[in-house]
Amino acid sequence: MLAAAESRTLDFKRIGKGQATRMMETVCAFANTDGGIIAIGIGDAKDLKPGAPPSARLFGIEENPEAFDDLQREIMTRFEPAMGGLRWLRVPCTLHNGQPGHIVMLRVEKSDKVHSIVGKGTWTRMDASNREMSASEIGELQYQRGTRSATSEPIAVDLRLLDTPAWRLFLQGRGSLTGSFAEQLFKIGLAKEVGGEMVPLRAAVLLFAEEPGSLLAVHDARADVRVMVYDGKAVLTGATPNFRKPPRTVRGPLIEQIDATVALVLNEIAQGVTLSGSGFRAKHAYPERVVKEAVVNAILHRDYRLNRDIFVRIFDDRIEVESPGVFPGNITPATIGRAGSKARNPLLAKNLREFPLPPNIDAGEGVKMMFTEMDAAALYPPQYSVSTDVAVETVTLTLLNEERPAAWAQVSDWIDRNGPIANRHLRDIAGVDTLEASRMLRNWVAQRLLVALPAASRQQARYTKPQKPPTEPDSLSNTVDNESGNSEKSL
Repeated sequence: MLAAAESRTLDFKRIGKGQATRMMETVCAFANTDGGIIAIGIGDAKDLKPGAPPSARLFGIEENPEAFDDLQREIMTRFEPAMGGLRWLRVPCTLHNGQPGHIVMLRVEKSDKVHSIVGKGTWTRMDASNREMSASEIGELQYQRGTRSATSEPIAVDLRLLDTPAWRLFLQGRGSLTGSFAEQLFKIGLAKEVGGEMVPLRAAVLLFAEEPGSLLAVHDARADVRVMVYDGKAVLTGATPNFRKPPRTVRGPLIEQIDATVALVLNEIAQGVTLSGSGFRAKHAYPERVVKEAVVNAILHRDYRLNRDIFVRIFDDRIEVESPGVFPGNITPATIGRAGSKARNPLLAKNLREFPLPPNIDAGEGVKMMFTEMDAAALYPPQYSVSTDVAVETVTLTLLNEERPAAWAQVSDWIDRNGPIANRHLRDIAGVDTLEASRMLRNWVAQRLLVALPAASRQQARYTKPQKPPTEPDSLSNTVDNESGNSEKSL
């Protein structure tokens, strides 16, 4: 641990005078960013005197036990909303003065909320320091975490454009309502009074307008789905795109968008695909339930503030479903298979269920079903990735149309437990020689199941899952997870 450098997910703090406030800022920043570990009782490496051993940084919580007690009380009472997801682990060690003592590793989980220190601001984590957030940054983070949804906000759209066949179909499932159309929307929470006038919420526009994408475009947002079928396994740039057929745009109220997009995709994959240059006709093997769930999730959980459509791309060897926005809550690509999904737009989920034939909304269980179904079909599990370095952030789900080898499950589990994998590890797991292990690793990289880490030579190459950084804090997190249990027991 002493060899690790402070980073986005690791911080060292002594429990001396004046450190409590800075530690509170770090707890807040970790919770609001990607989580992390604070090693309490360890001084900064930059303060180490020349020639001193690394153990000279070990001051322990014994340096100021009263301040440590105060810190625990402050963490319990000074956050709004209250801070959860904390794990404490007390580690015995020999301190810098040769006396026995303890350091404490405090693990802070990435939160599904946005936290502030009462009277001390809202903080985010940089590469190795904390920064107080501005009001606009706090608002953006609230949208990203799903504590605030654009679908719950009023939008200037003429109510007459929502009195459509989709609305009347909705009433068939829900039952009739009394009053004017505006009053009916108000009663079910899909309209608000603004300046003495009844204004629909964005959710109402999405649910009932015949052209919600066109209406939202005026407000610099979108709401349509684009379905693209490609010839081959990649998008070819150039004067002539490699579309197998012209792209299709699916418009309309969300209930119709879901049905039309699912039917379009299922019809396309049912036809199979003739692989380029071979004449061989391959069959898409994805379970129908998985395809439908992928479409429903993209439409239901996208961020409807953003000026980008959903894209469904069908290739010879995979389907990609790209949805605008990032994962809500504390979900990550590495945890979604266990955590399931979180409703970014609860108004949409609630009211879509009222239609006579609602889409299969599984209240967070749909993602787990997708993993189970793909496993039962002997296919690779769903692959999720997040693009944050682009103009519009997106989440992409990839379904691979390829039977997985038996070794993949062992490789995946090995990486989850031990970190990056090398050729020698795969040889031991799969019982193959060096060349075959190299071929398997290259194939998984090409499929984007693995990414290669920087290495000085091919012999030193290591591989990990996308967006699963092999940092020292990650291994420390595993230690805290395995040993802590709960805060009372640990301390």
